[in-house]
Amino acid sequence: MTAADDLPGLTEHAAHNRASWDASSDEYQALHCEQLAESGGLAWGTTQIPESELHVLGDVAGLDILEFGCGAAQWSIALAKLGARPVGLDLSERQLDHARRLMTDAGVSFPLVHGSGEAVPLPDASFDIVFCHHGAMSFADPYRTVPEAARLLRPGGLFAFNHEAPLASICWPAGADHLSQTLALDYFGVHRLEDGQISFQLPHGEWIRLFRSNGFAIEDLIELQPAEDAVSTYRVPEDLAWSRRWPAEEIWRLRRG
Repeated sequence: MTAADDLPGLTEHAAHNRASWDASSDEYQALHCEQLAESGGLAWGTTQIPESELHVLGDVAGLDILEFGCGAAQWSIALAKLGARPVGLDLSERQLDHARRLMTDAGVSFPLVHGSGEAVPLPDASFDIVFCHHGAMSFADPYRTVPEAARLLRPGGLFAFNHEAPLASICWPAGADHLSQTLALDYFGVHRLEDGQISFQLPHGEWIRLFRSNGFAIEDLIELQPAEDAVSTYRVPEDLAWSRRWPAEEIWRLRRG
């Protein structure tokens, strides 16, 4: 299923990011598809650390799961093969074109929704798990997406997402090609970041307050550290070396009350 192509009511930053992803999704999939295929879809972060090592989602068989910014739905395809009932949501119709192709190749079928993570066109309490691998939790406003995740989850449901760690956000100057070993941005008040695409970040304390105000209990915060031999189509060796010393990505694991 897909929503209408015009997606009325998009915020300014959502409309900007939609246009950006529609324009860049072919290049993105060509650059990263091999790495994502090699991991089988079930892996976290830019170095694809296996879910079997991190145990973020747990046993998914028989569960209703929303991928919150699915891209080409590599994760959801893998979850469907494990017996889950996934739904893929993405702001970019071109990314969903890639998802349809990969679903056909994999021989699986599940709903795809063209929409924003800030205003999901689905009913309350529809899912046991809402999760995100960058996606909506990187490129949409958390003051909108976190309440949406709470609305969409059933009581006791899991909300899990991987995104850029705040430390990495403030050590990556706008326009720079690499992470810096010095602080480049203010930590206090960090929110909207613009560098081509518009992304979002919060200080850790503000993340925690936002989660609690929307009825989430924090179960874990996993700070990802690449292995010494890790490679990535997303990061050059210089940035991988940075990530071995300081957290560049992190996974929040939250439970709805």
